[in-house]
This record gives sequence, C-alpha cells and structure tokens, in this order.
Amino acid sequence: MEERQISKAVIKRLPRYYRYLGEILNNGVERISSGELSNKMQVTASQIRQDLNNFGGFGQQGYGYNVKYLYDEIGKILGVNQSHPMIIIGGGNFGRALANYDFEKNGFVTKAIFDIRPEIAGSTVRGIPVLMMEQLEEYVAREHIEIAVLTLPKSKVAEAAARLTQCGIKALWNFAHLDLDVPDNVVVENVHLVDSLMQLSYRISNYESEENEKV
Repeated sequence: MEERQISKAVIKRLPRYYRYLGEILNNGVERISSGELSNKMQVTASQIRQDLNNFGGFGQQGYGYNVKYLYDEIGKILGVNQSHPMIIIGGGNFGRALANYDFEKNGFVTKAIFDIRPEIAGSTVRGIPVLMMEQLEEYVAREHIEIAVLTLPKSKVAEAAARLTQCGIKALWNFAHLDLDVPDNVVVENVHLVDSLMQLSYRISNYESEENEKV
C-alpha cells in the first residue's frame, strides 16, 4: 500500500507503537491485546486496530498480537530495518549534540558533519569526522548519503537545502525555523522546536485556567 494512502496521523503514531513494543519486548512479553497496548499508549483499542489494519492487521482474534512479530513488521513499515546513511550540516552546539545521539540503533548512521569553519576541520564528534562544505558533493556521491540533517541558521538553510537536493540527497531533517521549498522527489521533515514549546505553553496556560475555574 502506498504511503500517500495512509493518513499522516497514522504515520505519526507508528514510531510510538514501535517504541512501546520494543519496551514490552525487552520486558519479556510475548503477546499483547489491543486493550493492553491501549492502556500503555493512551490510544483507544479501536484506534490501534484501525491503524494496524491499514497494513494488514497483524493480530488474531482471541490471541491478540505477537509482540516480536508486530515489532518487526512495524520496523519494516518504518524502514528502520535498513541502514540509512546521513550527514549533519552545521557543526555548532546543536549539530554536535545530535551527532552524540545514538541514532544507529534505529538504522540511521551519521557518517559526517559538515561546516564552513576551517578551525574545526578534521576534528571528530563520537568518532564522526567534521568535514568542510567544499567536500560535500563528492562525499555524498561516494558514500551514497540519503539524509541530511540541517542545523543551520534560518538565513543559511534554504541555500544549503538547494545544494543538497542538487547532489542527490533524498530527505532533509530540518531544524531551522523555515519551511523549505524542495523538489517533489525530496522528503522533508520539519522540526520547529519553538512551535513545540508554544504548544507546551498553550497546554500549561489552559491547564492553569481550568484549575482556576475549579477554585
């Protein structure tokens, strides 16, 4: 089934299923019902069944779900059973923090960090080399890089994105506060941290308002 036929809401929930099932699997649980999974995820059992039915169901009536099988199948749907080589554009504090994160356990292998400052050329972060931007095109072609992580200032990110798409990058993970305009064959995941904080602020404000109304 093509991804475009699956709603974005379902796709957004799949990583949560995968994460929770991994935790359940590590606890030695072999099977689980949609009701039990519902209690852990705070998603209705009906919603879980509907979501999984988009991909074939995977469960058996009266038995529930085999945890290992469901975990592996969702991993295949998400593509994390494959290796995805990626690079980080921007060797500042945030880029280095991301380089220190262990994405490899989910199949995302950070191969290099690119920056424009010659004073950090040749340094490493967790064994990952820092290279110069003039090496970008040759490196992407040689290492068959699929994903670029953008940790640049807003003023620099559009230019970098254009350059990356021209040299064959398939996907951009964008942390700059700018929605990118890229070719249709390039996938973009925008992560706007300030937007997330504002959503948090909204929830805090509304919670406090509701509590005050109860007083």
